[in-house]
Amino acid sequence: MFPDAPSLDLPAPADIADVADVLARLDPRLAPVIAAAGPPDLGESTDETATALVRSVVYQQLSGRAAATIHGRVLAAFGDGATPDLPALAAATDDALRACGLSRAKALAVRDVAERALDGRLPGRAALTRLSDAEIETALVAVRGVGPWTAQMVMMFTLGRPDVWPVADLGVQEGYRLVSGADVRPTPAALAAEGERYRPFRSAAAWYLWRAVDQHRERAAA
Repeated sequence: MFPDAPSLDLPAPADIADVADVLARLDPRLAPVIAAAGPPDLGESTDETATALVRSVVYQQLSGRAAATIHGRVLAAFGDGATPDLPALAAATDDALRACGLSRAKALAVRDVAERALDGRLPGRAALTRLSDAEIETALVAVRGVGPWTAQMVMMFTLGRPDVWPVADLGVQEGYRLVSGADVRPTPAALAAEGERYRPFRSAAAWYLWRAVDQHRERAAA
């Protein structure tokens, strides 16, 4: 368990570097990770909802390199190489999508993303920005193959929401284990409780727990 968070009279952070400083003061166990990683890389992207979801679906349960290769093939075959062509993607056959490297489940999912974007069932980026985090998650998980984790990644890395806490993410769980010195990873319920101390900057806290895992692997390989 982390020690109780100190009672600090902290000013509202002016920028992302200040958020890092606040987190280091709130939880000194994160301070070495923060010092090594620098400011969190949580910049908001300009992707439309469908573009972000296609990428997130492709990347599910794959290594970064393999996912990037498959994602590139999908965008080359059904887009301009950078963004998907939604009508083309909606009309794509299973065989054509499977030829890009997608599993059958992912082929069905990316086609559902395109169909929902075209008929208006999937809110566009502008509409999502007017919703609460809970409302965004509800809207996104209605898409085939999109669960809470995928919705949370869109909120963090596409919409730039500052207080997302992906308690089911194994990397966040492992980062917590390393930082806390625990023998086992926390359950999602336990991690949810621990995350309360990081409000309203839980997205940055999660990012640093991912970096804790990266730094641990680098030290082990040295």
